[in-house]
Amino acid sequence: MTADPVILIIGAGPRVGASVAQTFASNGYKVAVASRKGRGGRTAEGFLSLKADLANPSSISTLFETVKTEFKSYPSVVVYNAAATTPPPDKESVLSVSDQSVTNDLIVNTVSPYVAAQLAIKGWEASPNETKKTFIYTGNIQNVAVVPVPMMLDLGMGKAASAYWIGTADATYSTKGYRFFYADERQYDGKMKGMALDGAAHGEFFALLAKQEVKVPWCATFVKGKGYVKF
Repeated sequence: MTADPVILIIGAGPRVGASVAQTFASNGYKVAVASRKGRGGRTAEGFLSLKADLANPSSISTLFETVKTEFKSYPSVVVYNAAATTPPPDKESVLSVSDQSVTNDLIVNTVSPYVAAQLAIKGWEASPNETKKTFIYTGNIQNVAVVPVPMMLDLGMGKAASAYWIGTADATYSTKGYRFFYADERQYDGKMKGMALDGAAHGEFFALLAKQEVKVPWCATFVKGKGYVKF
């Protein structure tokens, strides 16, 4: 009998993270959610709740080992949904964000998901070949367009940097059945969704990506109710 697949959602907020968790649980996945507010034990929905310090990449290995211990299996699907940004203290100068703030935010936006991807691969190498393996990073339009909003400067830096390694990882690991996606919800006209992100749409699209039954490129732009749309 094949064991139930496992998903680890890192950065499990009340909108996207919660919806993705609910969707995968309904699809038969064992679910682990990790966030700053994680308390250990189980959530009301029965999800494994883990505390995550994403400003410290070396702590991420504990998440994977805890999932392995609890579920007897490494996660076949890893979703990185965390993000950090620091508004410039001088509103007249977008480059007034301190180098330390930029560094700290890049760790959360780029370095920690990179480490999570490394650990995902390590777990996948030790998992049954028939299990489909998928890494999904919650992105936005900033990997392909400049958004002239000062408070989003280092968020965009992190998204753009992460898009590069995700695309490279997908190109080099896809032959092994390992898929890496930069998932970017857009409005119907292709514009940035911004703060109007739809949690349920993310859950539905991420579940589709995890099945790997529909051909979707690593830069996975999508629209609510339509799925993948190339812009």
